[in-house]
Amino acid sequence: MASGMALDRARSDIDVISRAGLPLTTFMDEATTAVQKAVPFVGACLSTMDPATALVSSTRKFDALEGSNDADVQWAQIEYGADDPTAMTAILVSGRVAASVHDAMAGDVERSVRMSRLMLPHFGFRDEARVVFADRTGAWGAISIFRGTDDAPFTAADVEFLRTVAPAFTRGIRTGLLADVSTRGARSAIGPAVVIFDAQDRIVQSSHGADVQLARMSDVPNTGDPLTTVQALVSWARRFARGEVEGVPRIRLRASDGVWLVLRAAPLGGIGERAGDVVVTIEEARPQEVIDLVAAAFGLTLREREVVALVLRGSDTREIAAALHLSPYTVQDHLKSVFEKAGVASRRELVARVYFDQYVPRNGGELAADGWFA
Repeated sequence: MASGMALDRARSDIDVISRAGLPLTTFMDEATTAVQKAVPFVGACLSTMDPATALVSSTRKFDALEGSNDADVQWAQIEYGADDPTAMTAILVSGRVAASVHDAMAGDVERSVRMSRLMLPHFGFRDEARVVFADRTGAWGAISIFRGTDDAPFTAADVEFLRTVAPAFTRGIRTGLLADVSTRGARSAIGPAVVIFDAQDRIVQSSHGADVQLARMSDVPNTGDPLTTVQALVSWARRFARGEVEGVPRIRLRASDGVWLVLRAAPLGGIGERAGDVVVTIEEARPQEVIDLVAAAFGLTLREREVVALVLRGSDTREIAAALHLSPYTVQDHLKSVFEKAGVASRRELVARVYFDQYVPRNGGELAADGWFA
């Protein structure tokens, strides 16, 4: 553990980085580097999540985990398909925010399925500390840091440090998700992709273009196997179908080209070798599917979201005031706050930023028969 001065410096650095408006991968790299100076580790994995479901939407790996994608799918199967008191969803439910496996398992880390089946045999990790980055809107991400067989376990002070920097990480991830607008000028001709998994989690069928859609999810170095996110969805869908967990199996994520994608999973009915199949669909998200996520990422209050929702419907100040039983002056105050948080100067810019972020670059283009830009 670093000295008190070093810990304070790391906290300050992470806070400053989180407020710099950095693109997501840049924030992840700089913030994780700051963590390592305070709490040394041999490997780390920083994930983003869909705040509505707490399902992992992307990963970024560091040090000993860089380039090691062979165990990614197995990690997702364990993380979302098995019960473990140190699983990210379990940490959320407990309200602990941060935890170490060594402490949670009273020193017997192999009691953790994740450690005994994956981390110890594959990487030689003997302890893991993790913290979930969440706010009132849900979980936006998490970081797991690891130590090897020759390292001392993480201490309570280490875990406490992670807990104290969680709000800054949450802010940085929210901001990073919105830092880049779409760089693609036309809609993909691929359309929705479908991938079907059998009861053993093997891909048995996929539609044309599925590999392209998967590649869009993970074509940046050290981001892991894109099937990690898909497998998390499949494992959660199986538990959801059995009534073991709540939360519709859905993940919204931002592809490398800046476009929002939505992934859904559902068990299929079948007999014989088809029993237990799960279908996953991957497609570009409609604006209404991501508006709540984008508004939450801006850090809007409930009242501000209500104002924005009415702005998006074309309501003027008087109509908003009447609908929300507010004075027009109060509505203007809310709009001023929204403009500051969204980094815009007008209602028109707000609509573009919140609602049509990934579609604005295509405005003026010809529409296809399905209503999308051709």
